[in-house]
Amino acid sequence: MITKHDPEQGESSLQEEIREPLILVDKASADEEDGYATADQTHKSSKGHEWMVYLSTFIAVCGSYAFGACAGYSSPTQSGIMEDLSLSLAEYSLFGSILTFGAMVGAITIGPIADWIGRKGAMRVSSSFCVAGWLAIYFAEGPLPLDIGRLATGYGMGAFSYVVMICCGVSVSFIIGTVLKWRVLALIGLIPCAIVVLGLFLIPESPRWLAKVGRPKDFETALQRLRGKDADISEEKDEIQDYIETLQRLPKAKLLDLFQRRYLRSVIIGIGLMVCQQLGGINGICFYVTSIFESAGFPSNIGTIVYACIQVPITALGAPLIDRVGRKPLILVSASGLVVGCMLTAISFYLKVHEIALDASPILAVTGILVYIGSFSIGMGAVPWVVMSEIFPINVKGVAGGLATLVNWFIAWLESYTFNFLMSWSSYGTFILYGAINALAIVFVIKVVPETKGKTLEQIQAAINA
Repeated sequence: MITKHDPEQGESSLQEEIREPLILVDKASADEEDGYATADQTHKSSKGHEWMVYLSTFIAVCGSYAFGACAGYSSPTQSGIMEDLSLSLAEYSLFGSILTFGAMVGAITIGPIADWIGRKGAMRVSSSFCVAGWLAIYFAEGPLPLDIGRLATGYGMGAFSYVVMICCGVSVSFIIGTVLKWRVLALIGLIPCAIVVLGLFLIPESPRWLAKVGRPKDFETALQRLRGKDADISEEKDEIQDYIETLQRLPKAKLLDLFQRRYLRSVIIGIGLMVCQQLGGINGICFYVTSIFESAGFPSNIGTIVYACIQVPITALGAPLIDRVGRKPLILVSASGLVVGCMLTAISFYLKVHEIALDASPILAVTGILVYIGSFSIGMGAVPWVVMSEIFPINVKGVAGGLATLVNWFIAWLESYTFNFLMSWSSYGTFILYGAINALAIVFVIKVVPETKGKTLEQIQAAINA
């Protein structure tokens, strides 16, 4: 049945029938939707073939874990790399931040690559870049191969995005990085990437991609392997084919379409949230938290381990709160915590610089950083992406997601590159600046961002354009 669809309205069956992922450029991270990461489907695998579902899930999770390992590498290794390779602060700042530039390029280009060679091919390309990057870092004897390796790992990680496993990768890098040399940590970061490269030979291609490119026999074979040889896949096969046909009927949006009057306020909200998320200090703190503790006079190993241990459980806690509390309240609570964390850290550095209450300074610093990362993990880290997925009609979600990814990674690069220079300028001034940005984020959310919990697209658009 062909359904008419008005791109401005969401009442057609297309809006209810299709829940397309927001970031279409991140094809490799959509494996859960494609069968790689879902075992509880209408057509369940036979017992003898459940291992294929578990293996596919494990391979996808390794990719997400690799993302976190890349992101968490620069913090515990800063002093070791700078000492062993005689890097200046500017050289290490470039090394730390160039990861996000590579991720920006990777996130933009991985979509066309996945459309061309499939989800497995895209994951293999991404993981191969990570393997090559980690090896370049391990063998580096100067800043150039170090930066090339970091750029390559950044490109590879641009395709992975499961939040909880990303946090696990960051946390593990932080913890083991306190006791291992930076070259050894690079080899450990290589392990999940190598598992992905090798494991992809053992699992089937994405059934949806095979259906999309017109390979019906391969499509049925891949789906049957995932569900089990005795499973009835006829209904699911028809659903996937209908889904693909429906997507192909949708009009193709272009970047300039987002700046039409009907979408402009949504663009302002979405991009504004991306700027608030990244410009408030998260990547500077995440990439260089070890040096922050050292500067504050707190034992860096202890602080880094505690930082790593609270990140995962608080992120997991925040997931159910998104629907229970609502998007807007959770962002406001999170941003308020970021302000408090920044101010506590700023006071700590102020006391140290002016030699006031020196015994209290390290405690304030670690408290401020932990409040900061806990607040970010519970709301500001994930909720802006949820809001982005809900404020645009489906026909422009893909291009909106591409623009959001570009802005997000660019701001992440800018903020991570300038962090060490800001700290050299004024340690407490840096955190006052971040606190002020997070305070402005609170004002922005109160004044501009609508609550989207439990609302239809029409209700959300009415609230945005009111």
